[in-house]
Amino acid sequence: MQAEEPSFWGQLRRSMGESLREGWRVLRKRGPSQFQFWLIALGIGIAAGFAALLFRKGITALQQLVYGTEDVARLHSFAEHLPWYWILMLPIAGGLVVGLILHRFTPDGRVRSVADVIEGAALYEGRVERREGLASAAASLITLGTGGSSGREGPVVHLAGVISSWVSDRINADGVTGRDLLGCAVAAAVSASFNAPIAGALFALEVVLRHFAVHAFAPIAIASVAGTVINRLEFGGVTEFSLPQASVLEFYAELPAFLILGLICGVVAAALMRAIFLAEDVAGHVQARMGLPRWLRPVGAGALLGLMAIWFPHIIGVGYETTSAALTGKLLWHEAAVFAVLKVVAVAITIGGRMGGGVFSPSLMVGALTGLAFGHVATALLPEVSGAHTLYALAGMGAVAAAVLGAPISTTLIVFELTGDWQTGLAVMVAVSTSTALGSRLVRRSFFLAQLMRRGIRLAAGPQDYLLGMFRVSKVMRAPDDARAADEAQCWSLIEQGVYLDVTATLEQAMPLFERANVPFVPVVTLSGGDQPPELSGALFHVDALKAYNRALAAVSEEEHS
Repeated sequence: MQAEEPSFWGQLRRSMGESLREGWRVLRKRGPSQFQFWLIALGIGIAAGFAALLFRKGITALQQLVYGTEDVARLHSFAEHLPWYWILMLPIAGGLVVGLILHRFTPDGRVRSVADVIEGAALYEGRVERREGLASAAASLITLGTGGSSGREGPVVHLAGVISSWVSDRINADGVTGRDLLGCAVAAAVSASFNAPIAGALFALEVVLRHFAVHAFAPIAIASVAGTVINRLEFGGVTEFSLPQASVLEFYAELPAFLILGLICGVVAAALMRAIFLAEDVAGHVQARMGLPRWLRPVGAGALLGLMAIWFPHIIGVGYETTSAALTGKLLWHEAAVFAVLKVVAVAITIGGRMGGGVFSPSLMVGALTGLAFGHVATALLPEVSGAHTLYALAGMGAVAAAVLGAPISTTLIVFELTGDWQTGLAVMVAVSTSTALGSRLVRRSFFLAQLMRRGIRLAAGPQDYLLGMFRVSKVMRAPDDARAADEAQCWSLIEQGVYLDVTATLEQAMPLFERANVPFVPVVTLSGGDQPPELSGALFHVDALKAYNRALAAVSEEEHS
C-alpha cells in the first residue's frame, strides 16, 4: 500500500521545526547576530521586569499579611498602634526563616547582592550563582516583609543576573555577550523597581559593567525600557515620591551651601558603609566566640531590630514613608537627625546580621533626612538667600546614595526620575559631586567594591589589578613534553633553591616571583603533601605570562571601546 503524502500543513510544520532546530544550533555554535541579540535583550528585559515587579508585590503582600495593614506606604504609622510584642516578634521570626534558608541553600550563609553581580561581570563572563541567588531573593523578601531595614534593589539586581546567566548558558555566550546580557537584566530590574529607565540603563553601565561601551548601550536601553513598561503597566506613570511643589534654587549664592552639604553627605555615606562593615565584623566575632550556628545570626539581628522598632517603627522596611516625609518637609530638625542615625544603625544590624536586602533605598532615606536636617539649619541662618529646605533634602538624597553606590551619574538621574523634579539640577549635581569625591576617599570607591575588597577581590583599581588573578599558571605554562620546554635540570636546581610555583597558583603569585628571582622561567610543581617530593609539571616562562596578560588587557580595552 502506497504511503499517504503529508498534507500541506504537515509539511509546513515539519519545515518550521527543522528551521527552528537549525537556528538554535547555529545560535549556540556561533552566537547571536546583532538582531537576534537585541531580541534576546528585549526578552531578558521583560523577564527581569516581571521578576522585579513580582518581588515588589511579594514584599507588599507579606507586609500586609503580617502587619495587617492595607496601605504599606504608611506602614510605620500603622505599626505605631500594634502591640509591642508583635513588633518585637515579627523580625525575630523573619530572621529565623531567613537563617534556615541561607543555611540550607548557600555554602557561607551570605546573601548575594549587587557586589556579586559586579564580580560576575568582571571575573565570570557575566554569570552569577543561580541557586544562591534564588535563595537570597527569598531571604531578602522575607526580611523586608517582616521588619528588616534594608532595600529591595540589591536582591532584585542579583535575581535579574540569575535570569541572564541562565540565558547565557543556554546560548553558550562568550564573555562579552554574557556581560552585555547581564547589563540588560540589571538595567531592566532597576528600571522596573523605580520607574526610572534612564537611570536603570546608566546604573548597569556605570556600576555593573563599569564602562560605557557603545555596542552595549542599545541593547541595555531596550531592556531598560522594557522593564519600565512592566512597571508602568502595573503602577502607571507616577513617580515614587510626590513633591508638593517644584523646588526652586533662589540664588546662585546658595550653591556654596550645597557644596558643604555634599561634604557632610560624603561623611554620612562613609559612616553608613563603615557601620555595616563594623556590624559584620562584630557579628562574626560574636558568632565565632560563642560557637553559634550561622542560622541563628539573622535571629539575633531580628531581635535587635524588633527592640528598636518598638519605639521607632520608622526603621521598618524600605522606609519610603519617612523618605517622603523628609522630601515634603514634614519632619522637624531633631526628628530628621535622630531618624537618620537610627536608620544607619538599623541598616548595619540588618546587613551585618545577614538578613538580606540592599543599601540603595536606605541610602536614599538617610540622604533625605541628612539633607533636611542641614536645610533647616541653612535656611534659618541665611533666610534672605535661601530657597525651600526641602531642596536640601532632595540634594542630600542623591548625595548620600551616590557616595554609597559609587555612581554619581545614574544616582543624579534616578533622583530626578523618582521625584519628577528636573528644575534643581545645579543643587543636586553640586552636592553629588562633592559627596562622591569625599566618600570615595574615605571608603574604597563604593560600598560594593569595598565589600569585594574585604573578600580579597580587588576590582576597584581596574582590570590591570585583577586580571592576573584570573589566569592559572597551569593554563600558561609549558609542559615537559613541549618542544620549547625548560631544561629539566635547571628546573630542579631552581626547585632546590625554593623558586617554584604550585600548579594551582595564578599569575598574581607568579609575577612578583619573577621580579624577586630575576629568572626567565619558574618551575611549576604538583605538591602531594606529607613527605612526598614535588612532581615537576612544567615551567612558566616570564614572556608567556606577559603575553597572556597583554592579550587580556587588549581584550578588555577592545570591549570597553567598541
